[in-house]
Amino acid sequence: MSVSTSLPIAPDNDVSPRRAELASLMMRFAPESGVHSTAIEVLHLIRCDQPTEALHTVHKPGLCIIVEGRKEVRLADECYVYDPLNYLVVSVTLPLAGQVIEASPERPYLCIRLDIDPVQICRLIAENRTLSLPTERADRGLFLDRIDTSLLDAVLRLLRLLDSPDDIATLAPLAQQEIFYRLLRGAQGRRLHEIAIPDTQTHRISRAIEWLNTHYAEPLSIDSLAQMINLSPSALHHRFKAVTAMSPLQYQKQLRLQEARRLLLAENSDVSSIGYKMGYESPSQFSREYSRLFGASPSKDIARLRAQTLVNSV
Repeated sequence: MSVSTSLPIAPDNDVSPRRAELASLMMRFAPESGVHSTAIEVLHLIRCDQPTEALHTVHKPGLCIIVEGRKEVRLADECYVYDPLNYLVVSVTLPLAGQVIEASPERPYLCIRLDIDPVQICRLIAENRTLSLPTERADRGLFLDRIDTSLLDAVLRLLRLLDSPDDIATLAPLAQQEIFYRLLRGAQGRRLHEIAIPDTQTHRISRAIEWLNTHYAEPLSIDSLAQMINLSPSALHHRFKAVTAMSPLQYQKQLRLQEARRLLLAENSDVSSIGYKMGYESPSQFSREYSRLFGASPSKDIARLRAQTLVNSV
């Protein structure tokens, strides 16, 4: 059963001037469609001039702020829709499908992505007594929250530094620290607390997630994984699903299939070889699960993607 999550749209008189300045900066530093790196290593600018199909990716922890347009993000059977009035935070590494649903050449989709380092979050909590520990257990490792002027001001200060590169080394860390502080003080801040504080169950789940991202092609033993992060198998299963919306085995399957798709697109290897490389015991099982996730068999899906890439390059 699919679950849809979005926040209601309300007047944005307070944030409109800040959005206008952010849009102006982004149009200069992201002059065409694509993901643009910046002089600030953890800051990425994303632009799309038209709606897109769903793009499957393994999303590292990060803050995403839309300046123009709308996007739909899917986590397992859950759907999250956000826009310039709502920011999205991914607090643990998650396999997601994202689709730009509102964009045009006149008003392109513009999005700011800032990588989140749990070590920085932990240090910030330790240095600020006002950031008290959450009293309730966090759930999903992905959430939406309302944007406010305080957070936008901090983001603006960070982007303005792109015009003064000599100041980046000194001032960018301060702007990042304020952004993370604002997130921690937000209504959903507890979700960042738990992934950063050692020995919480959510922090242990994040360790399991990172292990799976490194060893996704290997056979998975739930008992061994549970022992590694010091949880019982039942606690691992329950908390893992609370954070990621899927079981460890389902999560591993998503990682395998996404990597298989990347390899099929980049290499000339046959479908069976890639399936075996990803840990599948039979080509039929691999093709069946691939089709279930991407909507077509591996050969048809890759042919479509290559044709689409060729058309876009003309």
